[in-house]
Amino acid sequence: MSTTTAPVAPLTIQDAEALVSAAHRAAAAAGVTVSVTVLDAGGHLLAFRRDDRAVLISGETSTRKAYTALQLNAPTADLVDAVQPGGPFHTLPTALDRPLLFIAGGVPVRRDGRLIGAIGVGGGAPQQDHAFATAAVANLA
Repeated sequence: MSTTTAPVAPLTIQDAEALVSAAHRAAAAAGVTVSVTVLDAGGHLLAFRRDDRAVLISGETSTRKAYTALQLNAPTADLVDAVQPGGPFHTLPTALDRPLLFIAGGVPVRRDGRLIGAIGVGGGAPQQDHAFATAAVANLA
């Protein structure tokens, strides 16, 4: 007896652009300037936006937050304690080719319960970035 899994629609460029817009709207409503990165399930960049007033490093930060959320299939806010000395991921950041970033603001994007990508927001306080990313994912149709 074989089991098959129904296909899940991948994250599209239109989805990614909607995520970026929603995160920017949430940040603007809070008076915060951010950069937003959206990756597909393979880690490929689908959409990115950095406001001219955002700190340049916020673009790299948003990308690494998205990558971390994608690789570990969890919000980066939930992973902070795992990288502390003695934590289960303590050596993980140096074990991968691309460094991970364990600061709140990276959130996996799922459809029908399956991972289809990730969003990363950088530029605000970590809790703000997490809220902006979470709000954007919640608005994805």
